[in-house]
Amino acid sequence: MTEQIPAPRTSELPKWSRYKYPESLIKHGTLLIVLLFLGYSLHFLNVDIGLLIGALGRFAGVVSDRYYPPDLEYVLDRGYLEAILDTLQMSFLGGFAGVLLAIPLAWFSAWNVSPNRRILFPVGRLGVISCRAIHETIWTILFVSVLGFGMLAGVSALTMFCIGFAGKLFSDEIEAIEMGPVEAMRAAGANPFQVFIFAVVPQVRVAFTGIAIYTWDVAFRAATVVGFFGGGGMGWYLKRNVQQLENLRVAAIILSIIAMVLVAEFISGWLRAAVNRAK
Repeated sequence: MTEQIPAPRTSELPKWSRYKYPESLIKHGTLLIVLLFLGYSLHFLNVDIGLLIGALGRFAGVVSDRYYPPDLEYVLDRGYLEAILDTLQMSFLGGFAGVLLAIPLAWFSAWNVSPNRRILFPVGRLGVISCRAIHETIWTILFVSVLGFGMLAGVSALTMFCIGFAGKLFSDEIEAIEMGPVEAMRAAGANPFQVFIFAVVPQVRVAFTGIAIYTWDVAFRAATVVGFFGGGGMGWYLKRNVQQLENLRVAAIILSIIAMVLVAEFISGWLRAAVNRAK
């Protein structure tokens, strides 16, 4: 005879609920607090939503009246083309130097493989955080005040920016590695540098390559801003024409910057895809 399984009693059946307490209370309470803070911020800052929407509606008229047609002949001038080359060189040098300096700092600031957690770990972490905490425009102003206007100040500012940007991503990748090879190297008597070269680098080299390419992409975008504050390149031309109210030239420069950013984005995406295929 087959054994019959008794039907569960009604009190034993699980009860379905749309919201789970207390998770639902925490989630909806947090959302309510965020919305209240947003509303208070708009009121405190006296942000007029209607005026903002109206300004967006007048934006097209302002562009057509003041910035059209753009003076495209100006961006084809030899001097401006040399400024584009200067911006490319500045972003490449700043990104390259920043990535090279970020690698040892990321090694020091990665808790799992730091060669000295008492001294080098706080030094590496402080270095990465300090570079990330200061915006590239502030770095540019600081270096311009010390080194003067020009490419050297721009490259130095981009280097500090890239150290903070790449160093944080590098350290996160190092802290996510498999510790098996690291422990095996340590058990065999390898020193911290050998552990890093032979146990850590093989696991992160592909990720490091992708991060380095992305760092150059971001550095090129920042190079125009750095140039605006005295670092040279396209940003300096943009600042000069803005101050001289040459709106048609400003429109042409902005279009050239957008075009260069799109080209850099395409090259960066192609290189990252090639790196991913090589895994």
